[in-house]
Amino acid sequence: MPSSTTLAIAVALATLACAGSALAASADELITANKCSKCHTATTTKKAPSWASVAQKYKGDAGAEAKLVNMLKTGGPDDHTKVAASDDELKAIVAVVMASK
Repeated sequence: MPSSTTLAIAVALATLACAGSALAASADELITANKCSKCHTATTTKKAPSWASVAQKYKGDAGAEAKLVNMLKTGGPDDHTKVAASDDELKAIVAVVMASK
């Protein structure tokens, strides 16, 4: 049987895990907060490529998610605006982009 200290630690870790996911912003909230629509739209080229054209460019590329997450984190070679978010949040943004048609 676990000790009360072990049980308390397990409860604290579970609480932190749940709190972390509750605090994570949704991809749509991050897209809005970072003003992505200033340069991108889902289907038409504005100042930057549409998400649909990005999705088409990376279609079938097994490394696409990692490449796009890195570009959002660092600004990439094209001086994209850096997005301050966790890797999981950036992956959620990339999923929205890659789902565009």
